[in-house]
Amino acid sequence: MIFVPLPFVVSVLLVTILAQSLRRGDAPRLFLLLIAAYAVQSVLIGLRWGYDLREVRPLMALLATLIAPLAWLSFRSLAEEGRTTTLRRFWPHCLPAIAVVGLMLAWPDPVGLLIIAVFLFYGVALLWLARLGPDGLVASRLDGALRSHRALQVTGLALLGSAIIDILVSADLAWNGGAHSGAVISVANVLALLVLGYAASIAGASSVAEEPTGRSAPIEPDSRPTPEDRAVAAAIEALMRDSEAFRDTELNLGRIARRLKLPARDVSRAVNRSFGMSVSQYVNDYRVKSACQLLAEADEPVTKIMFDAGFLTKSNFNREFLRVTGLNPTAWRQQHRERGTGSVSGTAGPAQLRPVSR
Repeated sequence: MIFVPLPFVVSVLLVTILAQSLRRGDAPRLFLLLIAAYAVQSVLIGLRWGYDLREVRPLMALLATLIAPLAWLSFRSLAEEGRTTTLRRFWPHCLPAIAVVGLMLAWPDPVGLLIIAVFLFYGVALLWLARLGPDGLVASRLDGALRSHRALQVTGLALLGSAIIDILVSADLAWNGGAHSGAVISVANVLALLVLGYAASIAGASSVAEEPTGRSAPIEPDSRPTPEDRAVAAAIEALMRDSEAFRDTELNLGRIARRLKLPARDVSRAVNRSFGMSVSQYVNDYRVKSACQLLAEADEPVTKIMFDAGFLTKSNFNREFLRVTGLNPTAWRQQHRERGTGSVSGTAGPAQLRPVSR
């Protein structure tokens, strides 16, 4: 019977995720490259620990020092309003890989410590980026901003977890001669790669390519709304109410900021302070309100209503609809018709939004 290591199975799953992302055609190249790197690394892990092929260790070390920076650059691209990653911006992140090559040739002993340091550094950097919240990912579609933010958090934690695994493996090699290293690496790393690949596909699918408009400054903490915040909030309300911008399925914070000719930071801060919620929640409230009206007035399929209201995926639509109304769309329509009323006034939504007082 042919032995197929678990990492090979994981690599097949990662390739499937990559193929699905390519077929959708909505994932940026950086995220596609990141998923491909995860798949290759999983194959190398299988060759090393499944068949004891030690010749692949240099490639594993080299790829490990490229995966962490690539993860950072991929998620960072969602926070920069469409700025492309040029060679000038990318090459400094190749320095750890260059250092690994040099150490492999001259002094291999510190390679493990360097990889641990790289994973710790970029893991912390990703979690630091995540502190901005979903609104910090200005290039992410608003119906998927929350999922992108969670994928960002998962990736940062996974990189830190990988560093901890490497530390445990190093301790096992020192104390037990590596008796448990193979099992630890094969199980922990491949599961981490699978989670990372799925997270990258989610974040990539939630992004939107935009024209460059300059870098967005970090979002400031919430505080009492200023007169400027209220003016911006009123402009956003007019954009949603009069132009029905929320129906744009590709809408993101950067696009809203461009239409208002304001920095993305100012838009996010005004919504946070004036309405006590993120921009994605604010826009999705409008979308849910619109969906409720369509569900009440028309007999169209729920899927068509989902698109008409501005949602692009059923999972996001159902989650946001449940958050706002407490029911799923089908149950809401059924309950609404049983009551025999043509009003949706009982539904929480943008019509009930009012500036918060603090």
